[in-house]
This record gives sequence, C-alpha cells and structure tokens, in this order.
Amino acid sequence: MSSNALKTRTSPVRRRMTQQRAEGWRGWLFASPTALIVVVLFIVPLVLVFQMSASDWPLLGGNQGVNVPENFVDAVNNRFFWNAVGFTLLYTVVTTVILLVLALGLALLVQESTRWKGFLRTAILIPSALGLASASLLFYVLYSPIAGPFSDLMADWGFTFLGTPEGALWSTVFLIVWRYAGFYMLLMMVGLQAIPEEVYEAARIDGASRWQTFRSVTIPLLKPTLAMTMVLCITGSLLAFEQFYILTKGGPDNSTITVVQLIYSVAFQGPNNLGVAAALSVIVLVALVVINIFQIRVFNDKEPT
Repeated sequence: MSSNALKTRTSPVRRRMTQQRAEGWRGWLFASPTALIVVVLFIVPLVLVFQMSASDWPLLGGNQGVNVPENFVDAVNNRFFWNAVGFTLLYTVVTTVILLVLALGLALLVQESTRWKGFLRTAILIPSALGLASASLLFYVLYSPIAGPFSDLMADWGFTFLGTPEGALWSTVFLIVWRYAGFYMLLMMVGLQAIPEEVYEAARIDGASRWQTFRSVTIPLLKPTLAMTMVLCITGSLLAFEQFYILTKGGPDNSTITVVQLIYSVAFQGPNNLGVAAALSVIVLVALVVINIFQIRVFNDKEPT
C-alpha cells in the first residue's frame, strides 16, 4: 500500500481527533467561569472555615495557631448551644410540616380550579417576590405594639405577638409560611403536571375514589418533588437567621436563638471568636449533610412501580 493511500485513510481520523480535542477545550472554556465562581465562592470559603475551626482565631487577632479540639469543645459547651439546637429543630419541624401540607393543598386547589386559576396563582405567588429581609421588616412593623395596625387591639387585650416565646415562634412561622408557601406551591405544581393524565384515567376506570387516587397515585408519583421540596425546606429552616434577627433578636429571654444566630453572636458579638464560630459552622454543615442524605435515602427506598 502506497504512502499516499495511507495518508488518505488516516487523515479523516486525525481530523476527527483534532475536532474532538478542540470541542473538549471549547467545553472547558465555557465551563471555566462557573468553575471559577464555585472555587472562589464555595471551595475557598469552605477550606477557610475548616482551617478556622482547627485554629485559635480571634476576630481581631488573626490565626494564632492550631487549636484542636478546643474549638469544638467550647462550641458544644456554649451555654446557648443546646437551647439553640432544640429551638432550631422545633422551628424546622413546625415550618416544614405546615409548608409542605399547605403547598400541596394550594397546588391541588390551583390545579383543579378553572375560573379563578390565574388569580389564585398570582395572589399566592406575590409574597415570593419579596425578599426575606424586606418581608421580616414588614412583619416587624405589623407586629409592633406601638406603630403596628394591631397596636390598639394588643393594648386592649394585653398581648404582644413577639412578647412571649410561643408568640415569637408562631409569629415567625406565620411570616415564613406567608413568604414561602407560593414558592413551594409552584414546585408542587410542576410535580403534579408531570404526572401523566392516563394514570388518573386508569384509576377512574378502576373505580378509585378521589382519596384513593391521591393516596395511591398522586403521592407515590410525587415522591421526587416531595423529596426535593423537603430538602429545600429543612435546609432553609435549619439555616434560619434573617427572620429571627430582625423580628426577635433571639428574644424574649434568649428563647428564639437559632444555631446560625449563635454562630453570628460568637463571631461578632461577645466572644468575637472566629475559631469557635467556625467549629459551630462545621457542626451545622455535617448535620445538614447527614440529614439530607437520610431524607434522600428514605424517599428512594420504595420507588413507585
């Protein structure tokens, strides 16, 4: 076989390899901005937090050397640690249950409604367009016993929305439900619309009632959406900060301090110890990873057939 014939046969292969290599470099070029953002805004801070958690690092003194495991011992022994953990878990359970049930109910209502569908969607979704800090400031004014619209009523009845631990908790839960119900309803609607109509037709032909259809068809096929929604809701609740910082400042009597508030307090108020605050952050991170893995495994145990 002549050399010219060999070149003719191998040149398309070389051109294809060159093209694939060029496409690979082009792909890396397109992905590099996102990769850079992830490295700068996630990987580097994460490494820095782990370094702080293992170091004696006062706020104004900088790194004073290795300090393991004293930071974690001091974090767990903080006088507000277990109270903050208990309150955060209570708030997370209450908020998650109410939000999931309400979001699913609203999604089913909007899905079934025909005449008022557009109005209902708009009315429920409007609060989701407001930032959490702005919503918290709005409700802070509404709950105010001096300038709020319910001030006269509170004066006559002798109660305040934020004056007791129970009132502060439920007032904050109401704010979060008002703010996020539309967002989670939208996620539920996407999951409901992904269920094939033929499945419901088959259930109706088999004589299934609405409750039987909901329990045996809708819920099993909605599992992926429920899992994602629960992960988002639990993660957001465990990391709660703005609403309590604006509404209650941890009061009354330090009864509404969340774990993230405790991290902020240790880092920038009182002790001013970034090492202990970083240790608390690592504890929260590990807890979030464990809880989310557990949730995903629970939802993936029994796949719908």
